[in-house]
Amino acid sequence: MKYTLKITAAAFALGLAVMSVGAAASALDKTVVTAATQENKTLSFAIENMTCALCPITVRKAMEQVSGVEEVKVDFEAKTATVIFDPSLATAEAIAAASTNAGYPAQVIGKN
Repeated sequence: MKYTLKITAAAFALGLAVMSVGAAASALDKTVVTAATQENKTLSFAIENMTCALCPITVRKAMEQVSGVEEVKVDFEAKTATVIFDPSLATAEAIAAASTNAGYPAQVIGKN
């Protein structure tokens, strides 16, 4: 009986230790993500050749394929795309080229 109690107590203590390490790792991950987010850059692009409701989807998907692109919002009416990206991984030129290669030439028009 004493042996079972010791094993149960040890398992409980081990479980608490694992939970504490997991919480610390989670907090560290959030810190790293926050630091990376603060370094992101936002640019707007003028997009040519968008003529139908499916065009913005194609542009968004093409731009999202560029490594480092976090978010793409395409405005069909204004014929623009606003892109949030990590400048250490992606460049404005690479993002514009992705859209251009999909058939929708893009040019940087401004920073947000």
